[in-house]
Amino acid sequence: MAHHDESMAYVGRTPWHGLGNQLDSQQPLHVWMKAAGMDWDIRETPVRFISQESGSLGQIRTFDDQKVLFRSDTQAPLSVVSDRFKVVQPREILEFYRDLTERSGFELETAGVLKGGRKLWALARTGQSGTLAGQDQTNGYLLLATACDGTLATTAQFTSIRVVCNNTLAVAVNGAGHAVKVRHNTTFDAQAVKQQLGISVSAWDDFMYRLKSLSERRITRKTAEKVLGSVFTDTAYNLGSKPVRPNEYAIKKALALYSGDGRGAELPSAKSTAYGLLNAVTEYVDHQRRARSTDNRLDSAWFGKGAQIKQRALEQTLALIA
Repeated sequence: MAHHDESMAYVGRTPWHGLGNQLDSQQPLHVWMKAAGMDWDIRETPVRFISQESGSLGQIRTFDDQKVLFRSDTQAPLSVVSDRFKVVQPREILEFYRDLTERSGFELETAGVLKGGRKLWALARTGQSGTLAGQDQTNGYLLLATACDGTLATTAQFTSIRVVCNNTLAVAVNGAGHAVKVRHNTTFDAQAVKQQLGISVSAWDDFMYRLKSLSERRITRKTAEKVLGSVFTDTAYNLGSKPVRPNEYAIKKALALYSGDGRGAELPSAKSTAYGLLNAVTEYVDHQRRARSTDNRLDSAWFGKGAQIKQRALEQTLALIA
């Protein structure tokens, strides 16, 4: 589905995905709900079907193991799920941040819906920040997202956004992604998720230390080409005997970004460094990778194939400093 501007909201400058209604800072949650297109509920009803065995008009029967989820405002269907599926409402996504914004210095920056309401998310700045050589600033955020179509567990994830280019990257601890996921056969407990996340500075400090190490690791063009070849060769679906070919288009685009076309590519932290190569991949995924629409690109960059590519890039560049 194509994006609709009323389905997202943001404060400050236009966010990296370029979508949404702009709000003034420090708005109450009910304002966010309306502006972000999240002022509705997910409702459910049994799956019903018509049996033709009982007369010409048939008989309406129910399928007890499944239920239909639909929007309360438009009545549009969202998905068919197991009767054990526990719904997380749009308002719960925003309510997750209430105590964080009121008492812990967090600030909501963007929120909205994807795929007609099947996915819901919000992103709040944590107040954590780090600066590399050349005033290359990266800010910390907390992302909470869920889906009501079975494609995503309710997921809380620290993420980072590089200011100069709006590139996004999941915050890694000890080189690995760190997220708390709540499956939909389990009740979502916001406070328990926050305790599991351990909202503290330790993960952020570790992450920034690794980015600093990447920014100090100078690499040759040959090394850059080798890393990109690995990043853009997806072996996950190689079920046959034929070798998997790398995505030459993606390699060419990312290499051009790394070599100077990327935003911030000429900063001391990025020029001819492993950090610059990592950001070439994240910029390609977030801003240039082919997608049917901008919201599809956002969905991929955070939750799908794009997120996997960025994780591979982080692993490959961190291997250069191991």
